[in-house]
Amino acid sequence: MNVISTIIRLLTFRLSRDEMLSFDRKHFIAGLIGTWIVGMGRYWDDSGAKLLQHLGLGSVIYIFALALFIWIILLPYQVKDWNYFRVLTFIGLTSFPAIFYAIPVERFCTIETANTINVWFLAIVAAWRLALLFFFLKRFTRLNLINIITVTLMPICIIISVLTLLNLHRVVFNIMGGVRNPTPHDAAYFVLIYLTGISLVLSIPLILSYIISIYLRRKKLKEKDQNQ
Repeated sequence: MNVISTIIRLLTFRLSRDEMLSFDRKHFIAGLIGTWIVGMGRYWDDSGAKLLQHLGLGSVIYIFALALFIWIILLPYQVKDWNYFRVLTFIGLTSFPAIFYAIPVERFCTIETANTINVWFLAIVAAWRLALLFFFLKRFTRLNLINIITVTLMPICIIISVLTLLNLHRVVFNIMGGVRNPTPHDAAYFVLIYLTGISLVLSIPLILSYIISIYLRRKKLKEKDQNQ
């Protein structure tokens, strides 16, 4: 019940920093299981998905990589109590909203309607999880607002750009060439392509902001140490 309560408090933006510090093996396992289940649900009706995706293992591997990326990005800020396990546990626990992807809306409505619904699901889940990342970083790291916005958006923009270009190339080619066999996920793929364009544009200024913010952060910490 403690783990369930933690998940609910996290998903409703009420988790305290002390509760984040108390993440343990039970929370990690719960996040891992949740990621595995929603990973299978996300691709169960996608005929183009690979075996690892159908088994939910692709999503599990992804959270380890994403957590490592975010953990490394924040390391230069020298945040107190910042470690990989806490970041990984957090990422795993935020997987539960993705259960929306497993709803087989195409079974109950037309392809066009299913496309619209899936786009809304994509928007809701993406916005929810991005807001959770912002909440987690703000509450845990206690950095200023500019830094939080930078370290929240930069990894997401880079990941969207890279994953879309690498994993959705067959979808992009099909769409640009004219989709012959529409699927319930076509509109969602269009949104991802659009987001990729935005992400590519934002990546450069975000990286510059990241470099500057690290310099200012280290300068501030150095001055603080000298005054003590």
